Amino acid sequence: MSDYIHIVDGVPASLPLGKVVCVGRNYAEHAKELNNPLPTEPVLFIKPSTALVALDGPVAIPTDWGACHFEAEMTILIDQPLTKCSEHQAADAIAGIGIALDLTLRDLQTELKQKSLPWEKAKAFDGACPISGFVTVPIATLQDQQIQLRQNGELKQNGNSSDMLTPVLPLLAYISQFFTLQPGDIVLTGTPAGVGPLTLGDELQLSLSNKINLSTTIIERP
Repeated sequence: MSDYIHIVDGVPASLPLGKVVCVGRNYAEHAKELNNPLPTEPVLFIKPSTALVALDGPVAIPTDWGACHFEAEMTILIDQPLTKCSEHQAADAIAGIGIALDLTLRDLQTELKQKSLPWEKAKAFDGACPISGFVTVPIATLQDQQIQLRQNGELKQNGNSSDMLTPVLPLLAYISQFFTLQPGDIVLTGTPAGVGPLTLGDELQLSLSNKINLSTTIIERP
């Protein structure tokens, strides 16, 4: 069982662990690097709460299902119910922002896609969402957050939330048309270009602007 709990501004938050709603292809350059067409509307999928683990400890990845790729993403923690909400309501429901890894079993995902099958097995496995704590920020700064990931000291991902195809508030409003967002739910807002495979022993450094900066080591999942 994961010992992850929501932390906001360094303090445990009295919010339950909910689902993680993820957004695919929300950065044009990332869609291009995987030879995916640009979406005309947000591409949504869900990770269960069992995917959540703390990012500030070693990150354990499976090694028996092919390559596991890193995808660094800005995250949003929700603290009010949102159903078919407006952008104004969405703004009021943001408890904080953070950074996470959307771990992806790329070989398995490709195989499932080729068979026209759902690819949750490649995205929603236990431990598939290592995540930081959250910090509160002015709503006006949501679309000016720098997302960086270094692998063994080499800068691999370096994007800004200003490049999102669908910005945060319209994105939350869109999601809420299909899934009610509950207190304790998390939204992953998409990954910039530069994703790639992980190797056991890798040292990762992730940062979100000057607000979050942390390191982790990749280990094998038992």
